[in-house]
Amino acid sequence: MDQPWFKHYDQGVPQSLKPYPDKPLYAFLEESAARYPDKVAVHFKPSHQGFARSSLTYRELNDLSDRMAAALAGLDVKKGDRAVIFMPNIPQFIIAYYGILKAGAVVVASNPTYTERELEELLKDSGAETIICMSRFYPTVLHVLPNTRVKNVIVTNIKDYMNGLLRFLFTLTKEKKGGDRVELAAGHHSFKELLAKYTPAQRPRVSVKGDDWALFQYSGGTTGVPKAAVALHRNLVANTLQIRAWLSDCKEGRETSLLAIPLFHVYGMVAGMSLAVQAAASMITVPNPRDLDSIIDAIDTYHPSIFPGVPRMYNSINNYKGIEQHDLRSIRACISGSAPLLLEIKNKFEAITGGKLVEGYGMSEAPTATHCNPVNGSNKDGSIGLPFPDMECRIVSLDDEETDLPTGEIGELCLRGPQIMHGYWSDPTGTKNVLRQNPKDPNGAPWLYTGDIARMDAEGYFYIIDRKKELIKVGGYQVWPREIEEVLQMHPAVLEAAAGGLLDPGKGDEIVRAWVVLKEGATATEEELKKFCADKLAGYKRPRSIEFRKELPKTLIGKILRRELLAEAKRAMAEKK
Repeated sequence: MDQPWFKHYDQGVPQSLKPYPDKPLYAFLEESAARYPDKVAVHFKPSHQGFARSSLTYRELNDLSDRMAAALAGLDVKKGDRAVIFMPNIPQFIIAYYGILKAGAVVVASNPTYTERELEELLKDSGAETIICMSRFYPTVLHVLPNTRVKNVIVTNIKDYMNGLLRFLFTLTKEKKGGDRVELAAGHHSFKELLAKYTPAQRPRVSVKGDDWALFQYSGGTTGVPKAAVALHRNLVANTLQIRAWLSDCKEGRETSLLAIPLFHVYGMVAGMSLAVQAAASMITVPNPRDLDSIIDAIDTYHPSIFPGVPRMYNSINNYKGIEQHDLRSIRACISGSAPLLLEIKNKFEAITGGKLVEGYGMSEAPTATHCNPVNGSNKDGSIGLPFPDMECRIVSLDDEETDLPTGEIGELCLRGPQIMHGYWSDPTGTKNVLRQNPKDPNGAPWLYTGDIARMDAEGYFYIIDRKKELIKVGGYQVWPREIEEVLQMHPAVLEAAAGGLLDPGKGDEIVRAWVVLKEGATATEEELKKFCADKLAGYKRPRSIEFRKELPKTLIGKILRRELLAEAKRAMAEKK
């Protein structure tokens, strides 16, 4: 079927990639290791302070992930079991990720800044019996274990795959101070020592097909309650190939990708890691995405050509003191996701690098990307771009949620394509709410109702107007208002609470705002409530400002109208300008 967006695809981008291969996601790693065994797969330089470099080749990465699969099988991990990765962007994340998949198990990637409460909820909901964590976060894991089903704990030190000089310097100057030196409890395993017990040949030959589970990616869905979007291997394979096709000048075996966006985030996982592995690109792992010095140093050192990120990251580079003294001209292509990309950020970054920075769109349920502006063609301000090859899109009425609306009209964005999730883990009702049949096509695949309000122009470019599900995105991370509200309402002085996201034009990113009604006769200060949240929410989820009110706007049935609060706050911000 001809679509208006096909006319605006970059040269070399096909309208379809069908048929997609029926293979597991880890096949990309095996294929790159076979074709480019000595190509550097992973660069690791965790500090900008002059420490020596470390690297792994594709042969080494493939062998280590085989060893991990063998080790997991030795710990009785079976096909379909869930295994949590609890670490930042270090080589061990990539080794663990592909090792879990090769064992036939399912990856559950967790934000390493999670508090004990947040980690415990994820472990319990996923039913994970294995967790692979960095030693710095081991105390958090220890505290929550008694309330979970976890029986296998594997701990890696950040220095495990540093080279000799770097290991020595890190041990001498940083290990103890940074909290990386820990004593393992009885029955827990050292990552490096465990893998040393196995050979690649001992990897279990588990039959893994395209329709098998690969990933539980936690998402807010449409209700704001975190739930696991289940991605099959074929979903991840398809999305990886779609992104690769969109970057039509991506050269196999010759690219270097900067992985500063967290790999536990599905965007970094697919548009960063999986794309790089499929293209046999070298990956530069940056453990702390907020460490701008390390990001700039990584660019200076390794000269990346591809740099997936979020607006906040690009804006920080734009405003980095002395940026004109650094050569960023190696950067050719950047896809920005997770938040709106302001035109001034795009233009300045492109002027600095000479590369292309384009806005895309996606969600955990897809499992990351569905739309993107052309890398070389026309980019429209405020647009998320064009649908990827093999993506079908509908804008449906907000009234009946079925009627297809004509070009230019505003409704809910619905998607259908090879990367759409299988459903939500252990939530048939939630799955049924978002994956729906079109009554006019009862035998076709279901459509994903995104919860995002959008429109399409005559040329096939899409625009997100608002978030129906009121998800907040901070630095590329998902923040669910309900979670913040529930934490605030744990405070003994709080009667009611609401939370929402406001765009900070200076950073091109959203910040969390909260509104609170206190109980009659109770007292509390803004700083007191912020401190209360600090013990229960990861840093990016905490409210940056809290406003006290006598009451909150509500519907007739008592539902708090977050949108009215946000609209009022936006008007107040506009009046101050």
